[in-house]
Amino acid sequence: MKKLASSLCLAGVLALPGVVHARPVTLTTQLQSYSGNGAYLAIYVTDAKGQYKKTLWVAGKKTKYYKHLRDWARGSGMKASEFDGVSGASVGSGRTLKVTAELADALIDAGYEIRVDTAVEDQRDNPAELRAPLTTTGKGKPVTGRGYVKSFKYDM
Repeated sequence: MKKLASSLCLAGVLALPGVVHARPVTLTTQLQSYSGNGAYLAIYVTDAKGQYKKTLWVAGKKTKYYKHLRDWARGSGMKASEFDGVSGASVGSGRTLKVTAELADALIDAGYEIRVDTAVEDQRDNPAELRAPLTTTGKGKPVTGRGYVKSFKYDM
């Protein structure tokens, strides 16, 4: 009986950190009005040195265009495992993309950033169009992009 109780306690301790140390984060990206096709976006996390860590969302289903999301493509290696389950349709002019992703608590207030790369067919590509420090004080505060993104914010 002691052995079973010990095993159950150990299993609970090992499983609990994965549940407790992550939180849902809602990412809201509103695009400028522009003429042309839908925009491809890669929303991802980088560390304090700017090194790619994790894909949060990729908007645009045709993977042949992902190479235009240059900083994200370089960091993720465009491996399907990096965007499986976190991708959807491209985003049209003036539209808003709102998605929820899981983020480890350890990334918050630790020098990490959320970055967004954008591209539109036959138009300009914008690697790291915006950079939003991943902090508790930054949540809910809009960040303006330098291309297609009118505003971006995250809420925890």
